[in-house]
Amino acid sequence: MGRPIVRLKDVADKTGFSVNTVSLALRGSPRIPADTAMRIRDAARDLNYMPNQVAKSLVSRETKTIGLVLTDITNPALTQVAQSIELALAERGYSTLFATSNNDLDEEKRIFAMFQSRQVDGMLIYPRSHRDLAHIRQLRQANYPVVLLVADPDAGVDAVSVDERRGAYRAVRHLIDMGHSRIGIIDSANPMGNHEKRDGYVAALTEAGIEPERALSADPQGHSVIRGYWAMDKLMRLADRPTAVFTANDSLAIGALRWTQKNGLRVPEDVAIVGFDNIEFAEHAATPLTSVNYEIKLITDLAVARLIELIGNQGPLPDPSVTLIDPELIVRESTHRRS
Repeated sequence: MGRPIVRLKDVADKTGFSVNTVSLALRGSPRIPADTAMRIRDAARDLNYMPNQVAKSLVSRETKTIGLVLTDITNPALTQVAQSIELALAERGYSTLFATSNNDLDEEKRIFAMFQSRQVDGMLIYPRSHRDLAHIRQLRQANYPVVLLVADPDAGVDAVSVDERRGAYRAVRHLIDMGHSRIGIIDSANPMGNHEKRDGYVAALTEAGIEPERALSADPQGHSVIRGYWAMDKLMRLADRPTAVFTANDSLAIGALRWTQKNGLRVPEDVAIVGFDNIEFAEHAATPLTSVNYEIKLITDLAVARLIELIGNQGPLPDPSVTLIDPELIVRESTHRRS
């Protein structure tokens, strides 16, 4: 048998006060004298009394819990976002339930169902795809509060995100301004994947009159350091290899940097490298990496504020709001002007 549940009545029996008086005292009501409230709190602590959150949620229709869905818990940027969100929600009196889809659509749908069965008040979501969002739109259309942490202005769902297309454009434009014209990209080529960074890469090249070349694109088939290493290997084995490489995240960039070290190439003299997310490791890499900054604190604050606003809405949800944050390029030693 499990441990017996301590009820308000048990605290009342121990102190000799009514259940109503005990309830008011434990909720901090000013109607209860200070000495009485102290006796009741002491008795509750001695009995190891814990408030019944299920019963409270039945009355308030809120569980004070939020579901956070990540795609990959090993991604350093997402790990930092998760911590920031947990802290921001705790400040507002909410607990956070975490789950990871591992970039699997069926698992993502299972997580949504699980969170709903646990009656979380809303969800913050990194979807596995920025395009395949029909199942998330269904939640929104059913008046369920959700906020995406990636942004598609046409998704029909609230979202707060870095403008990834703009960030990639800015990174590649920087490389062009540094004198590079053969610029490779390490990013997913999955047609159902996320195209924003690749779109920004192509836009910057096209604007500069540089024709994008399929040979200068390497799909890493993942997001880790080792995936970046082997994608860089593919690019640098070309007869006419790139003089600069833009990567979709900093882990891939660190893998690319490791390849140059193993193969005796100098960064940025022989090849320049730019990452995305500006994680801590980027700044402290063997050659500090130029990277597009992912504004974790700002994204967290805006996304949490919007979700709490949606949760507090009494009627139909308002029209979706999409916030795109224009990111800064942090320039470090991995890029400089070609002579």
